[in-house]
Amino acid sequence: MVPEAGVEPARPEGHCPLKTACLPVPPLRLKAYILYTTVKELPRLYAITDRKVYGKDFLGTLKKVLDMGVRMIQLREKGTSGREYYRLAKKVRELTKEYDALLLINERFDIAMAVGADGVHLPEESFPPSRVKVINPDLIVGLSAHSPESALRAQEEGADFVTISPIFKTSSHPNAKPLSPGIIKETAKKVKIPIYALGGITWEKTKVCYKNGAYGVAGITMFIHGKNTGNDT
Repeated sequence: MVPEAGVEPARPEGHCPLKTACLPVPPLRLKAYILYTTVKELPRLYAITDRKVYGKDFLGTLKKVLDMGVRMIQLREKGTSGREYYRLAKKVRELTKEYDALLLINERFDIAMAVGADGVHLPEESFPPSRVKVINPDLIVGLSAHSPESALRAQEEGADFVTISPIFKTSSHPNAKPLSPGIIKETAKKVKIPIYALGGITWEKTKVCYKNGAYGVAGITMFIHGKNTGNDT
């Protein structure tokens, strides 16, 4: 069940990005949202994979995430060989197609192209999103930002959206200082592209993220274990 964002709905009539569940558009993001959806429509929930968390039945866990209504997946499997990553990406692509869900590959532009993914997600210090657009302008390009300045740079370089993190304390990066929800509002003042809050997000914390201008929320465990399960990684 998707949590209520705590703001009044402001969507075009009949519009539902997730089909199975909709989240209201925060007023702070409404103008950018309306402009953006005329070009490319993005779901509000963004699940990131992690083999250590997903366990042995990786595809089974991913299916549960998709069954929740999540319609954008980032395949992020570091430490695997290119061939292994490609084989897994092919299987994930087949599964996401069954749910009409978007698939983004973490940084590996070559694998994204090889399996027909919808896009790539780049680390903050990766190559510019504009280079991806030169080769394939139809690919969605997300970028990890850790400050309003890096989010603005991502937008200027052609990114379609950013994640801003870590908003809250997270076990995956225990030494990283949380930025707090206020950083979302600060970032929203600088950019027009969608902002996904990431890092320590729980269903209970989504409300404050949306109130501060987040377009959506991203995470790993929050989509696996469901509601009321503590911090996301």
